[in-house]
Amino acid sequence: MAQLWGGRFTRETDKLVYNFNASVSFDKKFYRQDIEGSIAHVVMLEKQGILTKEEKDEIVKGLTGIRQDVENGVLQITEEYEDIHSFVEANLIERIGEAGKKLHTGRSRNDQVALDMRLYTRAEVLAADELLKELLETLLHIMEENIETYMPGFTHLQKAQPVTLAHHIGAYFEMFKRDRLRLRDIYGRMNYCPLGAGALAGTTYPLDRYYTASLLGFEAPTLNSMDSVSDRDYVIEFLSALSTIMMHLSRFCEEIIIWNSNEYRFVEIDDSYATGSSIMPQKKNPDIAELIRGKTGRVYGALISILTTMKGIPLAYNKDMQEDKELTFDAIDTVKGCLALFEGMVRTMKFNRQIMEKSAMMGFTNATDAADYLVGKGVAFRDAHGIIGKLVLYCIDKKCSIDDMTIEELKSISPVFSEDIYEKISLKTCVEKRLTVGAPGSEAMRRVIQLEKEYLTGDWYHEMGIPESLS
Repeated sequence: MAQLWGGRFTRETDKLVYNFNASVSFDKKFYRQDIEGSIAHVVMLEKQGILTKEEKDEIVKGLTGIRQDVENGVLQITEEYEDIHSFVEANLIERIGEAGKKLHTGRSRNDQVALDMRLYTRAEVLAADELLKELLETLLHIMEENIETYMPGFTHLQKAQPVTLAHHIGAYFEMFKRDRLRLRDIYGRMNYCPLGAGALAGTTYPLDRYYTASLLGFEAPTLNSMDSVSDRDYVIEFLSALSTIMMHLSRFCEEIIIWNSNEYRFVEIDDSYATGSSIMPQKKNPDIAELIRGKTGRVYGALISILTTMKGIPLAYNKDMQEDKELTFDAIDTVKGCLALFEGMVRTMKFNRQIMEKSAMMGFTNATDAADYLVGKGVAFRDAHGIIGKLVLYCIDKKCSIDDMTIEELKSISPVFSEDIYEKISLKTCVEKRLTVGAPGSEAMRRVIQLEKEYLTGDWYHEMGIPESLS
């Protein structure tokens, strides 16, 4: 059992205890971050005169070799090691001898794992952001193509007023845009380096923590060594943001599932993103959308787990915090997979525009505009509301839309109606006269789409000073 401690102990750790305590089975995911942090650490140690240049060069060469051998499959990270830190250090000492034993000078596993987790999480924030950006680009393309694709807008899952597909998709564009803003906020708050905090109280070695932070692309070092090693609020924030992303994906998937049903037929999911039935040959199931909807609970579970783990931990480091990894890793991989699959599903999906438009007409989505028409003719709104209610009942009985009624039928319900009613309540008119910012009218939508294009061409990595090597 390869471990970094033991001098104070007279008996070997029980095998069950060792296995229960070990983390290499999952923290091996950190091998790049652990080696990256170690290289920065020894470069700083040499700068401060704590290591010689020869020792630094030997250690850096050894660490680089370990990283290359792991990536090439020559060196396996096995469970004989307690954690990824033990694996790296033990292999380094085996390769370069005494110089390797100086790697851990001025450092604890507590600040080491805190660094690894920050480096890993920081990279995953950027990866999630990039996937969101790709999704937004796809959604924007759909919006541009469907400014005049009319469909019913819903409240309570009941047809309410006519909108356009561009407007409906634009609502999700705004949601995912805010998800990116949350990731940006998280990145800014977490981008401080804990390395050099030691176990909890710093170190007596003259470390240059600002230099180490700059080498690793951080804004600055953390300012309290106890806080540095004992909190994972950035993980909680990230999981919260991932949960919100999944909530938005799940809502969108729910609508796609409904729209894909035989009753709606608003969309047809591409064969590559659907499956069939083992017994019913006619079936084409929206499995990807359903799985994304289902996996949302999995990500929520990771957030609740880390919140529960952290709620009762006194300062500073406690072993409970080892539980911050497995479910976080799983949640990150789940969200990234869902974003990639969802983008592909939406990009290849076909929209049945004629069916959408017919659904809007048959759902009396222009009833409010018909009432407004009467108000414009001098009828009190409450009376107009009642007249249109009777008109809708008549249409339901006759199985027709308001637009299908003859002028004689309309006048039999209210003599105020005249021939101009048809133009006033057409779907095009109902949509186009809504021109305020954020409304579905084509002029308003084109203004918004231009703003969204400008937003997507922006570079928040550059604005925040994130090095190209990280972005």
